[in-house]
Amino acid sequence: MTRIATFRDALNEALRSEMKRDPLVVLLGEDIAGGAGVPHLEGDEAGGGSLGATRGLVKEFGRRRVIDTPISESGYIGASLGAAMVGLRPVPELQFANFFGVAMDQIYNQIAKMRYMSGGKVKVPMVIRCPNGAGWGAASQHSDAIYSIMTHVPGIKVVVPSTPYDVKGLMVSSIRDDDPV
Repeated sequence: MTRIATFRDALNEALRSEMKRDPLVVLLGEDIAGGAGVPHLEGDEAGGGSLGATRGLVKEFGRRRVIDTPISESGYIGASLGAAMVGLRPVPELQFANFFGVAMDQIYNQIAKMRYMSGGKVKVPMVIRCPNGAGWGAASQHSDAIYSIMTHVPGIKVVVPSTPYDVKGLMVSSIRDDDPV
């Protein structure tokens, strides 16, 4: 029987299944767990990130695995690199693809090159996740489609799903990959 799922549903299911399967999978991002103590965002009303993809995961896995971060993309992307290098499988969320630019030093000069700089000894099993593109009225700073730029960065794998089925499968595969996606 065919079921109808949204991108958000498929992404949430993929994250949930991988977090159940592997206790080393951790999520980081702005407001993904309920605003880090902001009363109107806590509990069942937690936003689940910019588009609600992580909604409900903090209740199931706790704040040690679903981690709210400050608005400091380069900081938590860099922290995710460090976490990946010591064995975790972080999945940081950038609220919108446009914010790759804010964290580009971490992504381009560190994450993408770490495996090469270590002679293949250091794995970087992390997935940087973000919504991408226009069409939802999110203004110019939140509507870029930059995946084509990222495909030109050696050491980074880029996936762009086109259906909810693709979202779930690609997210699972990406989380299990030992290289940055």
